[in-house]
Amino acid sequence: MSTTSHSAKVVVLGMGNLLLKDEGIGVHVAHALQETPPGNVELEVIDGGTLPDAALSLDTADKLVVVDAVQTGGEPGAIYRFRPEDIGVDSGIVTSLHQVSLLENLWLMERFGNGPKDVVIIGVEPEDIGWGLELSGRLQQRIPQIVRAVLAEIDPEHPDSPEKGEKRDDNF
Repeated sequence: MSTTSHSAKVVVLGMGNLLLKDEGIGVHVAHALQETPPGNVELEVIDGGTLPDAALSLDTADKLVVVDAVQTGGEPGAIYRFRPEDIGVDSGIVTSLHQVSLLENLWLMERFGNGPKDVVIIGVEPEDIGWGLELSGRLQQRIPQIVRAVLAEIDPEHPDSPEKGEKRDDNF
């Protein structure tokens, strides 16, 4: 999905394994975003699956928003917002190998000066990461709120962004 009504290019990268229920939340959100008008930005939505190397093709993006499951022991469905520098391999936030590789790729891109200028990670606490193709009921219900959180990152003026002053979820 793309529009050229604004000069800033934003990429949303939905990460996750669709075979492990809630671990695939980023991919489910990416698919939901493909159904949403982008607002006033040039938007590209990528289903990154479990391929962290998808970030290597993002050198033309001004902003990158990554959506992925983040297992911290919090309430299932909690939505977190952080930046790559907020987490490390030993921080306890990384929940799968594709996240480690993604962080390494982003670090390398930053060091060589060809990555996105701004990177935000929207993490969602999973409820069930067992085998299965469907999200848990709780995360399925949270998709609209997760989409709104992403829209607030890509374009605060988007009609579906949370209202200014509106209480956001958990760490938002």
